[in-house]
Amino acid sequence: MNAIEHPLRKKFSRRARVATGGAVLTAVALSAVGAVSANASAPATTSATATSASVPARATTTATHLTIDAATKAAQAALHAAEKENQRVTVAVVDRNGNTLVTLRGDGAGPQSYESAERKAFTAAAWNAPTSQLTERLQQAPNLKDIPGTLFLAGAVPVTAEKAPIAGIGVAGAPSGTLDEKFAQAGAEAVGR
Repeated sequence: MNAIEHPLRKKFSRRARVATGGAVLTAVALSAVGAVSANASAPATTSATATSASVPARATTTATHLTIDAATKAAQAALHAAEKENQRVTVAVVDRNGNTLVTLRGDGAGPQSYESAERKAFTAAAWNAPTSQLTERLQQAPNLKDIPGTLFLAGAVPVTAEKAPIAGIGVAGAPSGTLDEKFAQAGAEAVGR
């Protein structure tokens, strides 16, 4: 049969033969997958039911969060306190995990103040202490400054609920950390009003 062509082969081009073969293989594969899927669906329903079990209350915790309205009020109060003293600052309010809730960059605040305010706020929330106190801890543990996202400079205070930190307010841009922290404290006090 080498020299003689099969009569059906002449009627279909090579491309047509490949396409037809591919279609046949696809149909066979889909029917096999359908059979496997039909057989596998029953156990999947059982395991889905098992994963929706109720968890006892003793296995969970509840977290308190600062609302966006309260965070905005705090940031505005801190910025207003700075503006009354002609200081150009940035104010950041972060949640307990360091996620930024509000950042207000005052007119004329330096570009570095944005990140500094956020990092100070996170540091105060993470350690539940004003950052001015935390700078003193660096003398005993200088490696604290290497923790990512922190900034051990005066200028931030924590916001607490039932003595637990729920947020931090950081201010950066005034000529001293003492002033920054004074403005951050004004923001924290505004939350309680």
